[in-house]
Amino acid sequence: MPEKPVTIKVIAKMLHVSVSTVSRALHDHPSIGVATSLKVKQLAKELNYQRNQTAVYFQQGKTYTLGVILPELSEAFFSSAVSAIEDTAYKRNYTVLLAQSHDDAQKEKQLVEKMKSHRVDGLLVSVAKTTSSFEHFSSLSQYNIPVVFFDRIPPMDGIHSVACNMITGTIEAVTYLLKKGHRAIGIINGPDTLLASAERREGYIKAMLKNRLKFDPSLIVSCDLTKTGAIAAFNELLASKRKVTAIVTFNDYVWLHAQKHASELGIKINQDLEFVSYANLPMMEYMDDAPLASVEQFPYQQGRKATEILLDLLCAKGEQHQRRQAFYNVTVESQLMESHNPQNKP
Repeated sequence: MPEKPVTIKVIAKMLHVSVSTVSRALHDHPSIGVATSLKVKQLAKELNYQRNQTAVYFQQGKTYTLGVILPELSEAFFSSAVSAIEDTAYKRNYTVLLAQSHDDAQKEKQLVEKMKSHRVDGLLVSVAKTTSSFEHFSSLSQYNIPVVFFDRIPPMDGIHSVACNMITGTIEAVTYLLKKGHRAIGIINGPDTLLASAERREGYIKAMLKNRLKFDPSLIVSCDLTKTGAIAAFNELLASKRKVTAIVTFNDYVWLHAQKHASELGIKINQDLEFVSYANLPMMEYMDDAPLASVEQFPYQQGRKATEILLDLLCAKGEQHQRRQAFYNVTVESQLMESHNPQNKP
């Protein structure tokens, strides 16, 4: 049988002192003499004493753990965001507990419950694309667990959030294509459940009206971000009465599906049909037919800022000003990045 961990009670008994004396000596309390402190520490070292961290956390009312729920860790965007979350959390001695919803609303709800049972101090969340009800997040306030949303923000009032400005990013993307002479510009948008989809639509409409062009709603097609959905949306745009010459895709993954299907149909990418996308994934640098440009959403900055906000909320927990109805809503400005692929240059 494995030996039981050594406790401060064992040390106290062996040295014929009180448990409180041992505890204070291990924490360098000034009320304990130097000789007693050295004896306690020496014996603790010999016995390989380890602090009961669970008990310490219980006393402090904290676990120093941040929960993170995101759709897919395999996506480069979220990997970059997680790197920022870990870098920022570890500087403040917090551990990060990661979980993936795989864009499943039901699993997301289960993960929230698991995070709660693991007693995380706070949550960082990017919501699943299928989530349409958000009570599982609202209920966390009853347990004094703050939540900061990043990138995929739910349409809720009174929340803390960090997101990229998709309206200005889309205006920039569409204007870029208009300056290249395109007039029939399609957009393969994301699910209607995502706030980012509504922002892309708004940006598209504003860009067209700003350039005194009529808005054609048939040129905006939604998809569920899967390969099948992206291809179906692409085919719908091709079947439009207007001959689409350029397409803005919801992200680089949707673009990958669309451009591959287009090539299979004999469409020459960046000749017959030009693309602009979002996310600016590193792999685009190595693609032969990369989009003309991609909207950079700065995932590392989003992840870092969201974590800083959550840590600030945890520091303020219990303080008087924490009770005010003030919420952090940070917007990171996007930036259109042109492709460096020589095949995309005129």
